[in-house]
Amino acid sequence: MHPGVDNPSAPPGPSEELAIHTTSRIRVLLALIALLAMVAGACADSGADDEGGEESSDTTEDGAADEGGEGELAQYDLEGVEVTVGSKDFTEQLVLGQVYLQALEAAGADVNDQTNTGGTAVARTALTSGEIDLYAEYNGTGWTVHLGREDPSFDSEELTEGVREGDLEENGIVWIGRAPFNNTYGFAAGPDFVEENGELDLQGMADYLAENPDATVCMESEYPSRPDGLVLFEDATGYEVTQDQTEILETNLIYTETASGACTFGEIFTTDGRIPALELDIIDDPGVHILYNISATMREEVYETNPEAFDAIFEAVHAPLDNETMAELNRRVSVEGEEPAAVAQDYLESQGLI
Repeated sequence: MHPGVDNPSAPPGPSEELAIHTTSRIRVLLALIALLAMVAGACADSGADDEGGEESSDTTEDGAADEGGEGELAQYDLEGVEVTVGSKDFTEQLVLGQVYLQALEAAGADVNDQTNTGGTAVARTALTSGEIDLYAEYNGTGWTVHLGREDPSFDSEELTEGVREGDLEENGIVWIGRAPFNNTYGFAAGPDFVEENGELDLQGMADYLAENPDATVCMESEYPSRPDGLVLFEDATGYEVTQDQTEILETNLIYTETASGACTFGEIFTTDGRIPALELDIIDDPGVHILYNISATMREEVYETNPEAFDAIFEAVHAPLDNETMAELNRRVSVEGEEPAAVAQDYLESQGLI
């Protein structure tokens, strides 16, 4: 009998003692390796199981790492370019100003927010003087007001191109892109009027006014005297709105008073969000009022810092803006009370631009 092997009560010999020590060290090492593996596994699991088993923001639903993403506009390099963005002072312009501002920021530009600059004359003066570098302007306004020309084209592309050429040559202002929506002047009637009289076109509206001298046309203060305003309706229909039929109101009141029937007809902007909200019916215009598609108007000095990028950015920003889309963006601000910046961000994100 070998002592210490077959007899467990015998003390080990020198060779047996060495074997026991070696075996013990191996077991300790294996235990440490197992412990480290458990710790590593727990760390790996912590990213996928965060307080209650919810997946962390660093992983996708299938457990793959979420690298994040950038919108389409991030591919354009405007780093180091400074742009001061302005806008006119009504809802649509406030939304467009924020759309422009956030789009340029996404492309890396250093943007200064000067939106809500003022009315047309104030915004335009700010642009030509260099106080701002950019704001959204309408081709009809560019043609009749800024260039002082008559007989504008009723083809939106042709009108914009004519304004683009003239404003660059005369004033050093570049017109970039063109949105499809047409926010022109128009007239609307309330739901009760339409229910009683049916839908009308401009000639039908003129005939109704001729037959009903107590009917009223509610308008903003400048519309009756603008070259692109009431005179176009009167020339096209042959009817001159009488003084007794004319009522001058602040813009917001025109919509609510027309909806209630206090105004028989109200002068409106055709992409205003209050039109669907108040169930107003737009009087059909066969092409009397001048076109008003927007472009980004920018000082040539700023545009030339990267014309290819500016062209591509505003093409992407403008393309989805049809009448329905613009009216919905306007409605969220003017009716729902949302902030223009938030509405602009939602629009750009929904289009995959930021």
